[in-house]
Amino acid sequence: MDKSSLKVAVIDMNNGAPNQGMRGIQEILSRFKNENNIDLTFDIFDLRQKGEVPGIGYDAYISSGGPGSPIESKGESWENDFFNLLDQIEAFNHKNDDRKKYAFLICHSFQLACRKYELGNVTERRSNAFGIFPITLTEDGEKDEIFNGITNPFFSVDSRDWQVIEPDFAAFEKKGAKLLAIEKERKHVDLERCMMSIRFSNEIIGTQFHPEADPVGMKMYLLQEEKKKAIVDMHGEQKYLDMLNSLDDPARIVLTQSVILPNFLQKAIGDLQEV
Repeated sequence: MDKSSLKVAVIDMNNGAPNQGMRGIQEILSRFKNENNIDLTFDIFDLRQKGEVPGIGYDAYISSGGPGSPIESKGESWENDFFNLLDQIEAFNHKNDDRKKYAFLICHSFQLACRKYELGNVTERRSNAFGIFPITLTEDGEKDEIFNGITNPFFSVDSRDWQVIEPDFAAFEKKGAKLLAIEKERKHVDLERCMMSIRFSNEIIGTQFHPEADPVGMKMYLLQEEKKKAIVDMHGEQKYLDMLNSLDDPARIVLTQSVILPNFLQKAIGDLQEV
């Protein structure tokens, strides 16, 4: 294989729902290709809506967020295909010491993986979380290369009705997984902080938040009347205006988008170059 080539499978978990995430992922891939002058190609697989599933012939896999319950899909064929793909990636990596395959799981995909590996309690939130929020790195997260160049706390887009709480650290140890980031501390709210990032293995990582989110897509969301009303009703108009004003802050989601997924891709291409 050409050491300057990278073949990526992008798994669309949106089930046909309109979203900005897929555009964000594709823009990061295109920018990484141009900035690093590599032959990066990617294919998109509409898993939930069309049952499209990538084979094991890719170097890296990015699986998106998506709507709906991460519990009600239990036993559905598309979910079985997704879990089977994760098993194939892990089996390949177990058999091959000199070359690995990498996977990055976002939001809905992250929740599904947490359920598959039984690392915590996947539960519905009391209310929808939507906006730009601070996220805290754990001690393991501060040392993890995926967060090289990020601040602690850092800011990212959060958009979810579900969460993963109550980490089962015995299951973490058995799996060899590490908890990398957790929800911000809320001193006035007596609720457990949810898990925001987990390294499931050396090659498979996931985030509850959206590292692909950019100011353009977020602004389109925030200007929707229903989103504006939801944020104002829950947090007040000043919080809504602060979100809008923070979109172009280089220390917030601009930084997060420029660091996390590119670090993931850098690890994948670096592994191939070592080969």
